[in-house]
Amino acid sequence: MDLDVVNMFVIAGGTLALPILAFVASFLLWPSALIKIYYWYWRRTLGMQVCYVYHEDYQFCYSFRGRPGHKPSILMLHGFSAHKDMWLSVVKFLPKNLHLVCVDMPGHEGTTRSSLDDLSIDGQVKRIHQFVECLKLNKKPFHLIGTSMGGHVAGVYAAYYPSDVCSLSLVCPAGLQYSTDNQFIQRLKELQDSAAMEKIPLIPSTPEEMSEMLQLCSYVRFKVPQQILQGLVDVRIPHNNFYRKLFLEIVSEKSRYSLHQNMDKIKVPTQIIWGKQDQVLDVSGADMLAKSIANCQVELLENCGHSVVMERPRKTAKLIVDFLASVHNTSNNKKLD
Repeated sequence: MDLDVVNMFVIAGGTLALPILAFVASFLLWPSALIKIYYWYWRRTLGMQVCYVYHEDYQFCYSFRGRPGHKPSILMLHGFSAHKDMWLSVVKFLPKNLHLVCVDMPGHEGTTRSSLDDLSIDGQVKRIHQFVECLKLNKKPFHLIGTSMGGHVAGVYAAYYPSDVCSLSLVCPAGLQYSTDNQFIQRLKELQDSAAMEKIPLIPSTPEEMSEMLQLCSYVRFKVPQQILQGLVDVRIPHNNFYRKLFLEIVSEKSRYSLHQNMDKIKVPTQIIWGKQDQVLDVSGADMLAKSIANCQVELLENCGHSVVMERPRKTAKLIVDFLASVHNTSNNKKLD
């Protein structure tokens, strides 16, 4: 604990003693509860409201800020085993006059988890389309953003439903077929061959495995206290069986290369953002996409790994805003010609 924080506790003393002791006890004993409170507080601070919408008996949970206007709405799709709140670090730097929607992907957080659900990339695309229809978000074409698994879904969505989307941002998306495997993919294939898929690196079950996953996904080496690592694991463990089922589905032959198979069908202006030091999905994927998508801009970030949204939120937000401005202005100019 920093000396300044300790001094603050000492000065506060008296009437603050009990609340402070309660906070410290919560941090040590129930770190997972504190993590949930942290996200609640951050959503509240940024003006993000949580809502639910239903397609028949299927529940979607999402957060939003703003209302549809003359600028395109923005729909944000998170990555594997994450949730809608992963976007908060980027939302912090986005203009408040934009209509933002962050949805929990199928089976994640507040969105329905069903043993009957189709968790393939195609299945997830169809579910997200149901969500879009429920909100009538496609009443006017919107900007779609996805990262990692969410980028995989976003890219295929743009190919399947071109009239829904006016532009697209893919942040280190999955779903591409590389000529050579990086170390992470090689390790996964070794696990598959040895039938040891319960040890998937992206599904940690101990604080040590959580630390290893953070190091795998981030170029920046975060110094995370043991209690927070434990809290992050505690939050995830009840969902690990689902994550394992989902992971095996999205790396199956049916889903693994869905984006690759559909990237030439993406016709909207597209932005690719990728960390140059990505150890999970090789940055060379950006060049593959640029060669297949006609109107495509590529932004490669130095000293950045797979967790672009966590590592470079301000830069990511600026790139998205600048891209939207260029696409929007170009569209307006064409209308005036």
